[in-house]
Amino acid sequence: MQASIDIKSLYSDYVKTLETYIMFRIKQEMTRLTPELKAKNRAPINLSIGAPTQAPPEYVINALKNCLNEQGIHSYSVPKGEMFFCEAVAERMKKRFGVEVDPKTEVFSLVGSKEGLAHMFRCLINPTLNEQEQENEFALQTGKAGFSVLTPASQQDIIMIPDPGYASYKEQIKVSGGKAYSIPLNYDNNFMPDMKDLMKKLESEGFSPSKVKAIVINYPNNPLGATSTREYLKSIVDFCRERNILLISDAAYCDMYFGDQEAPASILEFEGAKDIAIEFHSLSKPYSMTGWRMGWACGNKDAVDILGKLKSTVDTGVFKAIQKAAAEILVSEEGDEYIKQANQLYQRKQEILAKGFKELGWDIDNLIIPKATFYLWLPVPPRFNNCEEFCQKLMEVSGVVAVPGTGFGDYGEGFFRLSIVAEDDDLYKVIERMKEDGFIWG
Repeated sequence: MQASIDIKSLYSDYVKTLETYIMFRIKQEMTRLTPELKAKNRAPINLSIGAPTQAPPEYVINALKNCLNEQGIHSYSVPKGEMFFCEAVAERMKKRFGVEVDPKTEVFSLVGSKEGLAHMFRCLINPTLNEQEQENEFALQTGKAGFSVLTPASQQDIIMIPDPGYASYKEQIKVSGGKAYSIPLNYDNNFMPDMKDLMKKLESEGFSPSKVKAIVINYPNNPLGATSTREYLKSIVDFCRERNILLISDAAYCDMYFGDQEAPASILEFEGAKDIAIEFHSLSKPYSMTGWRMGWACGNKDAVDILGKLKSTVDTGVFKAIQKAAAEILVSEEGDEYIKQANQLYQRKQEILAKGFKELGWDIDNLIIPKATFYLWLPVPPRFNNCEEFCQKLMEVSGVVAVPGTGFGDYGEGFFRLSIVAEDDDLYKVIERMKEDGFIWG
């Protein structure tokens, strides 16, 4: 007699705790509602996804085409990246930030920075699972109270992450068997919290500061668009050096700024940073190359080295032709001009939506509207119970697809995020629909 088949029973305890990525959940709901929305002339306008909609620079496309017939271009690369790519990264870091990095020991290629961050967390965390999570999972599957001998949450290795912050951080840390501890970013702390106060709070909640392996910073920030002062970044470097905590800088949006905003800094610009910091960069956002999956990590050579050792067990590097094209765009005048023009485009789009929401009653003049990234982070009107209710109604009634703030952490409640990457006509249409459908402040 065949044994009962239950593939789910084979899943690891860590994977069982994962939630579907917020953007995929939103897309599924948008797809479900699309026929109904089209029928009432409210075809979805998707302002949820954080990805450029324009084409990459023609220069990089041509660079890719031109190298496809080169000798050996289609053979395996190496996880570290071809030396021509690592040298281009070093040149870019010097030109853009004034930072010297050794392409041989302080640079490593990535299949996009998202992958690199996930593997960096794995390098730091000794896997354990929150005891309560394990008991809840057991009870869910069996209907019985469970008992776990796994390590309590207070003893898990901790990675401190921005909240609101990139939705993948928490799940990446969870599946690695660690504890993601929130760094609250809000109006009260101007999105730059005092780390000493936060460490005291962590300890008062029963967690050991000695279990903190890393602090993640992300300026400019997704979803807030928030930037930081140079003084604050230097204080974070000093804080981590004093406590032997790895500082992980997610710099995916560092080239997306406009107006009179000071160019965002690399964490490696600050004295002592290389002792304790590793920084993650991506070509996805500044060059509209999201599908190319090309990025790099640079900084502390020991952190770069251990990341490389882990990656060498997982992948064999990015397609050499993509590396070749990426290397060329990183050091080209054409690449710099593309970024400049794209930022001017995002500035105009932000102005369109900010003006529109002001007309709808939002107190735009007294909100912090950072001049960076392509996101707009706004409060939910007070008549709604929470941000998820607001975003669901906005999609169901007006076909405007936004992301509830809680998709980026507990401290996102009361807010929602819009990606301002749509065509200008669609941005105007968003405001028109909201006005017609009664989505005004109050």
